[in-house]
This record gives sequence, C-alpha cells and structure tokens, in this order.
Amino acid sequence: MLLRRVVISAKTALSRMAKARHPSDLCEKTVFLDGYNTIITVESLLTGYPVYLCDDGFVRDTRGLFRRYRAGTVTFSAIDEILRLLCEAGSSRVEVLLDAQISRSGELAGELRRLMAERHLPGDAQCVRDVDHQLKICGGVVASSDGNVIDCAKEAIDLPAEIARRQGLIPRIV
Repeated sequence: MLLRRVVISAKTALSRMAKARHPSDLCEKTVFLDGYNTIITVESLLTGYPVYLCDDGFVRDTRGLFRRYRAGTVTFSAIDEILRLLCEAGSSRVEVLLDAQISRSGELAGELRRLMAERHLPGDAQCVRDVDHQLKICGGVVASSDGNVIDCAKEAIDLPAEIARRQGLIPRIV
C-alpha cells in the first residue's frame, strides 16, 4: 500500500491545534460525532493497525475502508470506548452522524441509539448523505480527524487520541 504524506501549512496546523479541546471541555456541551471516521480510527487503535499522529496534532488511520467498511467484532468495543469517554466528560448531548452510503448504517445507528440510552447519554444517531457538510455547519464541538471538517469547526476533539492516551497506546508520528 502506498502511503502518501499530506503536508499542510504551519498556519493550518496551528489553526487546527487551537480548535482542539480536552474531554474536560465537553462538560455540558453538545458533541457532533463523525461516526465512521471516529469508529474506524478507534478500531484501528484497538486492533493494532497503525494510526498516525499528524503534524496538526490529530490522530488518523490509513486503512481507507470508508465504503468497504463492515462492522465487526471490535466495532462495539470501539463504540464502548467512545461512549464511555463522552459520558465521563459530561457531554450534554451527542449527535452521531453516519454516512448513509455505507451498507447497514441504519442498523448501526439503531444500535448506537440503544447503547446511548443504556448509558443515559442524551442524543441521537442518524444516517445522512452529507456527513462532512453537516459537521461543518453544526456550530458545536466536532469529534473528527477529517482536516476539512476541523477547518470549518469552531471547536474539535480528537477522541481516538484521548482513547489512545487512556490505554497507553502511542501513535506513530508523521
């Protein structure tokens, strides 16, 4: 697999870092979660696939699964870690956005709603055709590692990086 390094300007990297929030900053805030982006990256962490700490401070995976993604055995471990972190942070609401184009997104959205209700975590999980656009205009804290989304967000959190820290996992540096 050919790995391309994306070089961004120092100004862009600093802008993204300035938007980065710590879990303690989520207390009483609504978090808009880039569902597949975050789940796939946390799955990569949990299964030992490489994840990278990029020059803008965000952790990313490089598996490129997007449309070929299928929920597997580690998916619910990843979701559990994500929801646990959001509950502990005291988020007032979590809006999970899943790409409708990915097979079985509706089933995963239903399971996410059930798991959030079990944890008494207010929010919703929905399938939409334009996740990136919705995240760019939401106006709340965005949980994503997509640079284009972060550039438009007022605040962003890197949940995979926080989960890696909690588990003592060290991403490769790019």
